Amino acid sequence: MTSIGILGAGRVGANLAGKLSAAGHHVTLGVRDPEAAAALATGTAPQIAFADQRTTARTADIVINATPGHDSLERLTDLRTELSGKLLVDVSNATRDAGDGLPGDLCYPGSSLAEQLQAALPDTRVVKTLNTMLFMVMTAPEILTTPPTAFLSGDDRNAKETVTGLLGDLGWQPGWIEDLGDITTARATEAMILLVPHVLRRNGFKPFAVSLTR
Repeated sequence: MTSIGILGAGRVGANLAGKLSAAGHHVTLGVRDPEAAAALATGTAPQIAFADQRTTARTADIVINATPGHDSLERLTDLRTELSGKLLVDVSNATRDAGDGLPGDLCYPGSSLAEQLQAALPDTRVVKTLNTMLFMVMTAPEILTTPPTAFLSGDDRNAKETVTGLLGDLGWQPGWIEDLGDITTARATEAMILLVPHVLRRNGFKPFAVSLTR
């Protein structure tokens, strides 16, 4: 059983927590406000713990970044000591909102949040994945009629192998996982977020993901 800390207890974080906990992992959801953590614990599966983000990052073996991408870099840089030596799975996209609240532009054009995190956290192994789909597909890829793709970007091969195992626990089949290469490849998958607002405006909030077909 792996100890997994998830930074961010919104729809993405809570969804991942439930599935990973059901797979047998010890999961802690980290929030910025400890009092809010206690309130969130009410009605939540007892096997999911709550803590502040610093404690969550310090005590987990693997940390998942599910915080809002536009300020993830600031939040996680503040946790540099706690994240040292850890595997950080980044599932966020760093965007600036358009007038309707949907993603309108990238925060790091010509780069990516994952690259910024790896540069700011040199003692942490960063792997980017699950950022090319709506949150419900992350834990139930089988709901789509066409098999989706979970892309991987990261500099550490062993870290990506570990993340591949976690994806399996989330329901991803090996053939649906595509290792793109080093962390710089994350700028390609993060740029795909610019497709999302157009799809949502036309089709509503229905599950979808980017799929690589051959």
